[in-house]
Amino acid sequence: MKRTFLNLTWVCVGAVATMMALQWVPIHAKSDKPLPRITVQDTPVARDGKFTTSFAPVIKRAAPSVVNISTSKKIPQNDMRLHPFFNDPMFRRYFGLDEEETPQPRNRREQSLGSGVIISEDGYIVTNNHVVEGGGEIKVELTDGRELDAKLVGNDPSTDTAVLKVEATGLPAVTIANSDNLQVGDVVLAIGNPFALGQTVTMGIVSATSRGNLGIMDYEDFIQTDASINPGNSGGALIDAEGRLVGINTAILSRTGGNQGVGFAVPVNMVRSVMERLIQFGKVTRGYLGVAIQPLPPQIVEFMGLPDGSGALVGGVSEGTPAAEAGIKAGDVIVEVNGKKITDNRHLRLMVSQTAPGTTVTVKALRETNAGSKKFKTETFKVKLGELPVDELAAIPGQQSPGKSESEALNGVEVTDLDAQGRRQFNIPRQIQGALVTQVEPNSGSYAAGLRPGDVILEINRQPVKNAEQAVELSTKVSSPRTLVRVFSRGAARYLLIDDAPAERQE
Repeated sequence: MKRTFLNLTWVCVGAVATMMALQWVPIHAKSDKPLPRITVQDTPVARDGKFTTSFAPVIKRAAPSVVNISTSKKIPQNDMRLHPFFNDPMFRRYFGLDEEETPQPRNRREQSLGSGVIISEDGYIVTNNHVVEGGGEIKVELTDGRELDAKLVGNDPSTDTAVLKVEATGLPAVTIANSDNLQVGDVVLAIGNPFALGQTVTMGIVSATSRGNLGIMDYEDFIQTDASINPGNSGGALIDAEGRLVGINTAILSRTGGNQGVGFAVPVNMVRSVMERLIQFGKVTRGYLGVAIQPLPPQIVEFMGLPDGSGALVGGVSEGTPAAEAGIKAGDVIVEVNGKKITDNRHLRLMVSQTAPGTTVTVKALRETNAGSKKFKTETFKVKLGELPVDELAAIPGQQSPGKSESEALNGVEVTDLDAQGRRQFNIPRQIQGALVTQVEPNSGSYAAGLRPGDVILEINRQPVKNAEQAVELSTKVSSPRTLVRVFSRGAARYLLIDDAPAERQE
C-alpha cells in the first residue's frame, strides 16, 4: 500500500511547524504591571439559520486591527579574508596585501513576513512566535500606511504566541470573543498578508474544535478551518461572523506547502491567557500536578470496568509533588477539575498548564475500591499547584541486557532484577522498584502494546511488582489472555493492556 505523507506547515514565509489551546483561566499571581484595556464580548454568534449576502461591514470593522509584520536581521557572511592566517605578516607579504588593509565583516540581511492583530488601543499586538523568533528589527505596517517600530514584550514557544508593543495610541483594537463558544459549522473569516500580497480575506467554516495530538508543539488545541490560510497568514486574525477575534492563524496541513482546506488557529482564549502573563511577568509559568497521565482507549476502559472513556488515567505520581501530597495515586482516573469535566489526558494537561502556580484546585478522580474489583468510588482532592519545571528529564532506554527470567503470561518477555548497572544503563531513578524488561519478541502481544527493553514492570493486573521473581510469579496466575501492566518507561509511568491471545488465521 502506498503511503502519502502530509506536512504541517507554518503559514509564515520560510518556516515549518504548528500550534494549540483551550479556555482562558484567570491569573492569580500578583504583579504591579497593569494589563492593557481590551474589548471582550462573551456571547456566542447568532445561529438562526439566516445567511448574509455580504460580509463587507464585518470586514470593515475588523480589518484595520490586522497588521503586517516584517522582521529583519543581519547574518554574517563567510569571508576568507577573516581567517586568522590573514593576521600573519609573512602570509600578507606573500600575497601582496597592504599592511593597512583590514578586511571588514560582510553581512546579508534575512527577512521574514507575517501578520499580527492589534489587541489594545495603546499598542499591544499579538502574533505567532515563529513570525518574530530569532531577534532582529521588527516593523509593523498598519492599514492606514503607517510603519511603526515594535519591540518584543515576550514570547511563548510552547503555544507559538508572541506579544509586541508599538508606541502609539488610538489604534483600532479588535473585539475579542470567547472561543469556547465556537461550534463546528460556524462561519469564520481569515485576515492576513498571504504571499506578501497585502491584506487579504478568505472565508470558511469551523471544521473542528479542540484539534490536537499533531505532535508539533507542546500544547495543542486548535480551531480547524477550511478558510484559506497561506504562507504569510501566520499571526493573522480568524474572526467570527460578527467580526470578533476567535483565533490566531498558525498552520496548515498540506501535501504541497499551500492551502488545501485544512488550516489551524490558536483559540483566542489561550492567546489571551498567555498574553496577560507575558505582559505582567515577561514569561509564562504553568501549573504543575506531578502526575504521568495517559488516555483511556476502549480496551483499557473495558478491562478496568470503568463507566466510560472520559478522564485521564494516572500512570504514576512523582514523590513530593502537589498530586502526591494531596493523595492522588497511580491508577486513579481524573474526571473533573474545578467543576469542569475532563474529556481526556490532553484536556487535563491543557487545563493545568493554563492555571497559575500556587492556585488551589479541586480534583475529582475515580479510584478502584479494591485491586481488580472493577468497582470505583469518587475521591475529591484539594491540590495546590506547583510550577511546571522548565526542564523535564526523560529516561532514554539504552541497549538491552541479557534476561534472566521469562514471564509465562507475558509471552516473549524476559525480565531481570534491577541493579545499579541496569539503573545506570537505562537511566532509572533509585525510587523505582520493579522488574527490568531485557527482551521483548517483536511478534508478541507485549511488543504490539508498546513494551520495550529498558522498561520496568511496576504492576501486573494492579498487583505491585518488586523484582523479577515476583513478576514471573504474578504472570503465572493470570488466567485471561489480556493483562494490565503498569510500566516505567522513558521517565514516566503508564499502563499497557497486553493481549496475548493468538491471532485468528486468515485464509
